[in-house]
Amino acid sequence: MRKRTATIKRKTKETDITVKLNIDGSGKAKINTGIGLLDHMLELFAFHGLFDLDITAKGDLKVDIHHTNEDVGIVLGQAFDEALGDKKGIKRFGSASVPMENAVATVVVDISGRVFFERIKGSAPIFSGDMSGFSIESVNHFLESFAKKIGMNLDITLSSPSLDLHINLEPVFKALGIALDQATQIYPRRKGIPSTKGVID
Repeated sequence: MRKRTATIKRKTKETDITVKLNIDGSGKAKINTGIGLLDHMLELFAFHGLFDLDITAKGDLKVDIHHTNEDVGIVLGQAFDEALGDKKGIKRFGSASVPMENAVATVVVDISGRVFFERIKGSAPIFSGDMSGFSIESVNHFLESFAKKIGMNLDITLSSPSLDLHINLEPVFKALGIALDQATQIYPRRKGIPSTKGVID
């Protein structure tokens, strides 16, 4: 099997981002986006998804986190899309539920080329952000950018959400890693692209 790796660099007037990804890794992560809670969530995502992930990002954080948060999602999605190639033999679907204290996150993914992500369901009321300004809206924006660039239908439900942002996000990112690991695995019985159309684009 070919190595499913990618290195993506994106530089704009607002951000300078490099993502290195190995889908078939061991969960090693080195993350530095300048947004502390996002770094922690992506470390959890990589660990539980068994992805080797290296992200460095410099952005206009003196303004706010918006551009950096969005662009990290864009580049990470591009890295997965490139590493997956034509998506031949992948399982395509994945799902996982993960609890943390009273909150339970359920994530369902379909790498279909048909992009859909609206928001984390059940995440009202709006939770206060951390000191960097990271919030539930930030997460929704990150996930929208990420799903769009992979070409993924992404559904996330948060049951019995906490008033603590960290407690809500941790099971979301753990479950996302597990579900995406399932969806990107090669299924030995699948000899071609997992679509009756014969293509995922």
